[in-house]
Amino acid sequence: MARFSRERAPDGHAHASPLELFYDLVFVFAITQVSHYLLEHLSWEGAGQAAVILIAVWWSWNFTTWATNELDTSAAPVKVMVIAVMLGSLLMAVAIPEAWGEQALLFAGAYVAIQVGRHSFMAFAVGTKGSLERLRAEQIVIWFIFSGIFWIAGALADEGTPRTVLWLIAVSIDLLEPVFVFRVPWLPKLGHEAWVVTSDHFAERFQLFVIIALGESIVITGATTSDLDLTTTVVLAFAMAFVATASLWWIYFNRAAELMQGMLEKASDQRTLLARDIYTYMHALVIAGVILVAVGDEIVIAHPTDPLHGDELLVLVAGPALYLMTLSLIRLRTAGTLSPKRTIAALACVAVGLLARDAEAIVVAGLLTAVLIALVVAEEFNFDRAGWRVSVERR
Repeated sequence: MARFSRERAPDGHAHASPLELFYDLVFVFAITQVSHYLLEHLSWEGAGQAAVILIAVWWSWNFTTWATNELDTSAAPVKVMVIAVMLGSLLMAVAIPEAWGEQALLFAGAYVAIQVGRHSFMAFAVGTKGSLERLRAEQIVIWFIFSGIFWIAGALADEGTPRTVLWLIAVSIDLLEPVFVFRVPWLPKLGHEAWVVTSDHFAERFQLFVIIALGESIVITGATTSDLDLTTTVVLAFAMAFVATASLWWIYFNRAAELMQGMLEKASDQRTLLARDIYTYMHALVIAGVILVAVGDEIVIAHPTDPLHGDELLVLVAGPALYLMTLSLIRLRTAGTLSPKRTIAALACVAVGLLARDAEAIVVAGLLTAVLIALVVAEEFNFDRAGWRVSVERR
């Protein structure tokens, strides 16, 4: 057993530690920063920039979660490492409003320091010479140093095209790392079985991040409403935003979260690949959907009677559509079939955007909320779990 390895509880399960919950607090702020950035740069260019920022935020949290899934977070050296990563994450979040401007170097530098520093710790404090833990960590560090060259070069480059090109290269490298299993030509080849996933702890950590994103949606709607005169229309818009967020929570946590966790537990020798696909990659889109919903809620609450068109309408519709379609695709990855109800609901959201063009914001929000409520009702009273159950049993 490697130094500072996580020990399973007597009942065979493991749960998020107080240190991990403390670490997550930074990402409440970080997700809020991403939402505000998108709201203030509501264009295709701004959306692309916000996506790059979100990937960096998500990738830093995600890799820390993979690390703490194997580490004993009660050990003092591990606590120091996580708190140091937390400080770096806070600096990165502080820089988000000017990440593509004057604070590019702080943003990129903090991100690279987090990624390289964490897995350097994994290599030299956790792994011993010649151990699997050290070999894995060394390969990951090499990949992050490689992408880090482009992150730092982009931060030092001129704003505009030079920075955009360099950061897109950096993001592409980072996103492809798990696909290539961090292969480094001059080091021994590792397979996905080299990673150990404690399924209940791993699934719980990602569920908690979904809660963080949904909580940020609640905060942003509350903060926006508190700054306005509480007219009947504003209160109605606020209520619909809350109901929509509650519906997103219901859709995810009523059955989907439990079933995903069950399938991860049953995956056995394919557990690492399944964890990579449905949590590392696909949950990034779930979080992106929640952020878009939060931005759309703020638009509706601030201007409920304004006609929606263009970028504002797209954000309002894209949020729930992306969220629902991603959950349907997660089912496809785990059970082999799309979720009919969630796919239909996602398409219904798109239809609302096409048919309600130039309608008042509160009308569009009301139609989208109705779609989400209808899905909750349909799944609660007539939920077809056969495909999921068969998949779990076979695994």
